[in-house]
Amino acid sequence: MKKSTSGRTTQPCRGAAGLTALKVTFDHAQRQTGIPRALRVLASANQKTGFDCPGCAWPDPETRSPAEFCENGAKAILDEATTRKVGRSFFAQHSVDALKEKSERWLNEQGRLLEPMILRSGSTHYSPITYEEAFSLIGEKMRHWGPAKTSFYTSGRASNEAAFLLSLMAREFGTNNLPDCSNLCHESSGIALKETLGIGKGTVRLKDFAQSDLIFVIGQNPGTNHPRMLSALKEAKKNGATIVSVNPLIETGLINFSHPQDPEDLLNDGTPLADHFVQLNINGDLALFRGINKSLLKSDGKKESAVDHPFIKKHVRGFDDFLQVCKESSWKKIVSESGIVQEEIERLARLIENSDNMIACWAMGLTQHQNAVATIQEVTNLLLLTGNMGRPGAGACPVRGHSNVQGDRTMGIALTLPVEHARRMKHEWQVPMPKAPGLDAVGTIEAMAQGKVKAFFALGGNFLSASPDTQFTGQALAQCALTVHVSTKLNRSHLTAGSIGIILPCLGRTERDITSSGEQKVSVENSMGVVHSSRGKLRPAHPQLLGEPSIIARLALEICPPSPHTPPWSKWVHDYEAIRDGIAKVVPGFERYNQRLAAPGGFELPNGPRERNFTTEDGYAHFIASEISRIQLKEGELLLMTVRSHDQFNTTVYSNDDRYRGIYGTRKVLLLNKEDLQKRELKSGDLLQVTSHFTNSQGESETRVLQGLRAHCYALPPGSAMAYFPETNPLVFINSHAARSRTPTSKSIRITIKCVQE
Repeated sequence: MKKSTSGRTTQPCRGAAGLTALKVTFDHAQRQTGIPRALRVLASANQKTGFDCPGCAWPDPETRSPAEFCENGAKAILDEATTRKVGRSFFAQHSVDALKEKSERWLNEQGRLLEPMILRSGSTHYSPITYEEAFSLIGEKMRHWGPAKTSFYTSGRASNEAAFLLSLMAREFGTNNLPDCSNLCHESSGIALKETLGIGKGTVRLKDFAQSDLIFVIGQNPGTNHPRMLSALKEAKKNGATIVSVNPLIETGLINFSHPQDPEDLLNDGTPLADHFVQLNINGDLALFRGINKSLLKSDGKKESAVDHPFIKKHVRGFDDFLQVCKESSWKKIVSESGIVQEEIERLARLIENSDNMIACWAMGLTQHQNAVATIQEVTNLLLLTGNMGRPGAGACPVRGHSNVQGDRTMGIALTLPVEHARRMKHEWQVPMPKAPGLDAVGTIEAMAQGKVKAFFALGGNFLSASPDTQFTGQALAQCALTVHVSTKLNRSHLTAGSIGIILPCLGRTERDITSSGEQKVSVENSMGVVHSSRGKLRPAHPQLLGEPSIIARLALEICPPSPHTPPWSKWVHDYEAIRDGIAKVVPGFERYNQRLAAPGGFELPNGPRERNFTTEDGYAHFIASEISRIQLKEGELLLMTVRSHDQFNTTVYSNDDRYRGIYGTRKVLLLNKEDLQKRELKSGDLLQVTSHFTNSQGESETRVLQGLRAHCYALPPGSAMAYFPETNPLVFINSHAARSRTPTSKSIRITIKCVQE
């Protein structure tokens, strides 16, 4: 065990969950809610008549256990259900400058926000304001600056109802400026799949995992970021599936899983999951999957060939061009860029040839690179090449990391609306579609910095900490005339306000939402396209708190001028069933919304590729192949990827421990390969200065510098480095993003390091 003044490190864990997960959950419950309240709220989590976990978007099984949650889901639930509260006396006691000195974790730990607060121009402290005064002021400022200079951001925690209202309000106001957290994570997946399959979503159902005999888990850490996925992998493993992990890191959750609710698992030390760990170079995935496809095509025509020519002939276009690109891709480049030898790549191809049904899963390890769209399309090429699309046990599975981020997009949180959605909206309420293209998350930050966006509204999330280039983003937010955040807890975004900053507290998923029309429920869409209801069970943290749909509807009454065809905003303030009636008229796939939502477990949205009905313009799936590319490092440089710790959800940090990786008491670490440490004459525990290197749009070199990380030797490929998000977001240059999706390249950061004196 190594110790330092800023934490300690041990060997990484060799197994996930188990009795330790139960203990951690119990300890978290004691700190946040007390055990009786914790038991009451957790009993309703992910149940058919309960609420949807505010954590990840992993789907619920048809038959659910009484404890249908994971350790990290429980943390997210209990964090929201905390009995700690932040009222006006807290803000009177703490100035904004004093709060800026606190850690993100400390801010979150203070508790639930209780009443609207305002930071007026020149003030040092937030002070109380009523909802009515806040809506009036927000409306006045937004009308003054106009739609072109207003941007509405949405996090993945928003309900379908709130997201739909925000989309409609923005369009009626006159703007497509609707950035969302998907811009920062899975935007690359949506663009890649839309082009290849005709839909920007995955194609598998949860039950497909039990029917698959080969599962690739690519650039993904399910044990931390969506732990209930481990149950699906365990069932697949029980049924004989082979699981392949493709990741620069060997993640604990895929080594061994002890289901906390399975006594046999606990007694037998769990279930080994991954059969193969492919530790490729950071961003070597495009080269790896090109090599697999090249190997499969080389074997085409042999008895064991995996190439599904009948499927390709009937359903796919672009095969000849794809074949030529694979032939021209040299093994030398494939091996060099992936970091995996040809023999191992060919062994992976043999696994595919010997399988009947293959699923490819991925997360942000693929999406946050410059070539992310091309990489995801190469994975999709593999599925199309082998016919693993549109049949049981097979398909594409992008795993969303936030509970309703997929539903937000379905509800219209996008820079442009689908044609039919826009047509129906215009027909129903005479809402003209704004012609100017909308701003995504990076575009909004740039526009704020240039003074082109003056009013910024965030529905949930922690925009400052989730975004790249933290100092630049903070300066951009401070350039605004108005910043508004709809939030349940205090976070760093509230402390970097515009000339006027407003916090609008709202109800959480766990709480009952009672309006003048009675108790309401909301709905969400999970990562596999199932829409279901969510109804909180706890008494609200404060009686005056409003639900997110009510907040949006009340704001719309302020900024959208009334007309004979105005949407019924006044009714929607208190009647969420009426909102769903509006959704049913406008959003394809949601006909008879309220009736279908009443079914236990909800209903499944249409998904053409799932049935081999490809919804592209020509009705075919498409092979799309790009040249192999990867960040090229200069002498002395390393490639850094940012990751979450196990005790973290998105930007919310529950503790400074990461027990799965054996790191305790600190998040300020830089994980490095042993050889890279030796080359630089460094050792674990050394204090480092980290400098990132980028080329801006004018072709000029730019750097960002971060102090205070400590070196830690870890099993990474040579030339690779790893550190925690959001602490290392200051190193991600604002103009460094994926081609076409504009997702920040948080997994491809060129860095140099040097030791500094303590």
